[in-house]
Amino acid sequence: MKDEIRRILEAVGEDPDREGLVDTPDRYERALAYLTRGYSQAIEEVLNGALFHVDYDEMVIVRDIDVYSLCEHHMLPFFGKAHVGYLPRGKVIGLSKIPRMVDVFARRLQVQERLTQQIAETIQGSIDPKGVAVVLECQHLCAMMRGVEKQNARMVTSSMLGYFRKDQRSRNEFLNLIRPRQ
Repeated sequence: MKDEIRRILEAVGEDPDREGLVDTPDRYERALAYLTRGYSQAIEEVLNGALFHVDYDEMVIVRDIDVYSLCEHHMLPFFGKAHVGYLPRGKVIGLSKIPRMVDVFARRLQVQERLTQQIAETIQGSIDPKGVAVVLECQHLCAMMRGVEKQNARMVTSSMLGYFRKDQRSRNEFLNLIRPRQ
């Protein structure tokens, strides 16, 4: 990969041997490996058995989870917040596991729509809750630095499964609880 990165530097008109760029191919290779580490992580290992039987059937929400990913179309970053909720059916997920799950899928080349679905479907498949709701609010550097160059545009995606899809009250409660506080 380092040789390819050197060629890219040359193709954009840079000298890969100048002081500031000499170590860039190595640094970029390590950075890309870190930013795409989700490919080498298995959800089962991340969840690590932290699925617990609990007699609780009210909404569980983890909101404002920082999300950092790379757009698969331009390989530029997008970033924002994930809000994840579910209605348990006798099982809950360990608190730290939801942000870790978000990271596994975010640390791959992605589109925000798929990322949102993957999070929701994984929770649904892991604990079979009555419903799952996921909302992502992200800014995309591919739309900020190039193309339309809109600095304040945010993309919002949602995936509503089970009760959150068919019951307006559950969906509204979730959406109200994830609203930014003043």
